[in-house]
Parts: sequence; C-alpha cells; structure tokens
Amino acid sequence: MSLTNRYDFVLLFDVKDGNPNGDPDAGNLPRLDAETGHGLMTDVSLKRKVRNFVALTRDQSEIAPEPGTKRSEIYVREKAILNLQHQRAYSALNLDAPVEEIASAETEDADAKKKKPGKDKRKGSGDDVDKARHWMCQNFFDVRTFGAVMSTGVNCGQVRGPVQLTFARSIDPIVTLEHSITRMAVATEAEAEKQQGDNRTMGRKHTVPYGLYAAHGFVSAFLGKQTGFGEDDLELLWQALEHMFEHDRSAARGEMSTRGLYVFKHDSELGNAHAHELFKRIAAKKRVDVPRSFEDYEVAVNEEGMPAGVTLLRKVG
Repeated sequence: MSLTNRYDFVLLFDVKDGNPNGDPDAGNLPRLDAETGHGLMTDVSLKRKVRNFVALTRDQSEIAPEPGTKRSEIYVREKAILNLQHQRAYSALNLDAPVEEIASAETEDADAKKKKPGKDKRKGSGDDVDKARHWMCQNFFDVRTFGAVMSTGVNCGQVRGPVQLTFARSIDPIVTLEHSITRMAVATEAEAEKQQGDNRTMGRKHTVPYGLYAAHGFVSAFLGKQTGFGEDDLELLWQALEHMFEHDRSAARGEMSTRGLYVFKHDSELGNAHAHELFKRIAAKKRVDVPRSFEDYEVAVNEEGMPAGVTLLRKVG
C-alpha cells in the first residue's frame, strides 16, 4: 500500500560510557563539532544500524510469493560487490547487461597511431535501465528506502530515497575520554619473546561519559511512490529506529538506547507545516550541570496549537 502522507520525525537516543560513532581520521575519537564541542553521529552510521536491524529480523532469502510483493534484502552490506547486485537485476529480468569498456589504442609506428575498434560500450537502453531500477527497488529495502546510485558498471540507474536522515547532534557539548586498556596476551611468538613472557598488549579506548543526541528525519510520499516504499516499509522503519540499538551491542559503544521517536504525520502528501517549525516542539534540557543519565534531562513536547492537518505520533517517549 503506497504512502499518502508526509512524515517528519525526531529521534532521540543516548550513549553512556561508549563511542557512538568514531572518526577514523581522528584516531577513532567520537565525532564532534570542533567549534561548539557538540557530539555528532553521521546519517550513514544511523542508516547502517537500520540496515543491520532489517537484515537480522527479515528473511533475506525469502522469495516473493506473488508479483509485486517486496522482499527485504540489503543492498549496501558488508563485503558486498555492488556491480554483482546490479547484474542480478538483469539476470532476473532476462536482459542483456550493459557493458562499459574503453577502446584500446596501439601505436603501429613512430609517425602513425591506429586505434583498434572498441569493444561494446552499450550503457543499456533507457527502458532496460528503468526495469532494472524497478527490480532493485522491489527487492532491496534500503534502495527503496534511502535511495542509491547504481549507475556504476552494470547500470541500474539512480534512485532518490523517500527517507532521509540528518546527522545526529548532542543536545549539549560532550566530553571525550581516553582510557588505557590491557590485554593479558600477545598475538605472536615474537612479541612474547620481546616481553620475556610478560605477554601484555596495551591499547587505547575512547568514550563519551554520557550524551543525549537528536536526529531529524523526513519521509516523502511522492518519492515513496517512485520507489515502491509503502506502509509496510514505513512500519518496519519505525520498528528499526526503536529497536536498532538493542541489537547493535558492543564493548566500544557502551550503552546506547532510543529514548524518543516523535513522528509528525501530515494529512497530505505535500505536507501541512514546515518541518523546522515542527521540530522546535521537541526540546530536551538538562536538569543538572553534568548529566550522566537520561533522567538528568527533561524532554518537553509541545502539542498545543498544532498546525491543522498535523498529528503527533509518539512511537517512543
């Protein structure tokens, strides 16, 4: 069932004694705004957790029982070769996959250069690319949800996703701590010989003592119709945002939890109010100078004078 409403939402989540999203260019320190000290978490990291939740909870090999029935495979997954994913669309539809190869050049002598005829450089007909793009949207949850650029190599076109997320930003500036850690073992015999049997490995670990983060999201009914993103996909998205941290535990991430998911549902596809005005209705303020738990914050939800045609749905919080 296709979407007939626009949605805007606020996602609140927190981290305690963990690193929500390390920056590989900064020694894996928690990401932060260098000017304000507020913590950051990228939209890519949030989408990864949604993808992982869908992969864990949905049968990836499920065959569509009838034409048009969507499956929940994940396009951007660990160790995936994307062009091979594109090839699956052409194979399933019995289409000739487009090939891109540059003609080779050969110098016959010092004065003349001759080019050999180039190999097939077909990029695929527009009709075939459209069919392949539709197949990718139908079979891959993250393609029809977040979109994808699939025009590299085997061309399946490009998809604008109906669901978009911003970077998450902490409500207040965060403190990043660095800890020394010790492993009572070494990896190689050479290391053991150097330590004369002490066999210790030292390391570093970075954490945020506590941080409450907020991310904003948007769901377009117009783009949903183009990708086939429907009501069932929307419910799966809400479920993923609510539970994704519960199945993403690791020693590095400490304790992370969704604390609030506030969804503004518009009565129309176009929308009945500006998203930025709606987002102002969700405000979190700290109760103490140095917060160390969610209870140290107060989340105020202003439902008075809600714009006509907009309904607030509290999924969490």
